Amino acid sequence: MGAYADLIPIHVLTGFLGSGKTTVLKHLLQSPRLQDTAVLVNEFGEVGLDHHLIEHASESTLLLDNGCLCCAVRGDLQVSLRDLLERRERGEIPRFERVVIETSGLADPVPIAYTVLADPMVQHHYRLGNIVTVVDAVNTLAGLSRFPESEKQVLTADHLLISKLDLADAEDPRALLARLNPSARISDASDLDPAALLADDLYTAAGKKRAVDQWRDAAANGAADDHHHSDGVTSFCLTFDAPLDWSAFGIWMTMLLNRHGEKVLRIKGMLNVAGLSAPVLVNGVQHIVHPPTHLEAWPDEDRRSRLIFITREMAREPIEASLLAFNALANKRAA
Repeated sequence: MGAYADLIPIHVLTGFLGSGKTTVLKHLLQSPRLQDTAVLVNEFGEVGLDHHLIEHASESTLLLDNGCLCCAVRGDLQVSLRDLLERRERGEIPRFERVVIETSGLADPVPIAYTVLADPMVQHHYRLGNIVTVVDAVNTLAGLSRFPESEKQVLTADHLLISKLDLADAEDPRALLARLNPSARISDASDLDPAALLADDLYTAAGKKRAVDQWRDAAANGAADDHHHSDGVTSFCLTFDAPLDWSAFGIWMTMLLNRHGEKVLRIKGMLNVAGLSAPVLVNGVQHIVHPPTHLEAWPDEDRRSRLIFITREMAREPIEASLLAFNALANKRAA
């Protein structure tokens, strides 16, 4: 897998006010597979865990009954992550294999992702895992158009957990969430798979397979058609029959995100790169891009490149046309 996969994954657990993050996190930490987990809680957000786990968000690191750690985020996230790592290396706290950051209900998960992927100290030891968003089937769905924080949490998620389904009306919220974020995995919060949420991500074998299956299904079942939502949000999938030049794609994507990063909310894709026998996975949140992942083989006979976009006030046509132009120019120069 390479060095990046060996870094400590940081998973972000987010969700709007009252969505049920506390219940979800407590349930996750009861799993034997997640005993070596460190939890960071916002100091000035909601007190995310009940008194059995943490008494006050301003307290220092606590060792939980299940072997996990729980700490308060004091000041910059970089400082908290550095302190956590140094205390682990000095043997002051048990060794942890992953970190979960529980955000406040009004938090934007993108700055956290940016810290993990862009800060030199953090990226030397940590990597970004999954962004998990808890969605209240009763209140959050109705408030998506009124609260931009809630919508952002849904659009940038890798996993969407629907809570309070038993209290919702007859309309199934899964269809709406799938249109909003076609590349996210959607689950019922009452039937959690802790390993899928926090032990597996794009850089583990099981997590990679899940991601590829989800992205491929999204491209085949609906994301290929443009879906327009409130406030100019659109999701669509681009497909390309001919292999893509990797250098040209890299330059194109860098320029796109540098200029329109605030509008490209999410980009995920599986690329047929010229000269390679297996596909490359790309994954980005706004102007932040994960390191590309190389698969060992194609998952099926379809060799097309597929890129899933979630954008705000950006149409499909210019994005598609610009990538085709970059790729054509690269092929012309190589000829």
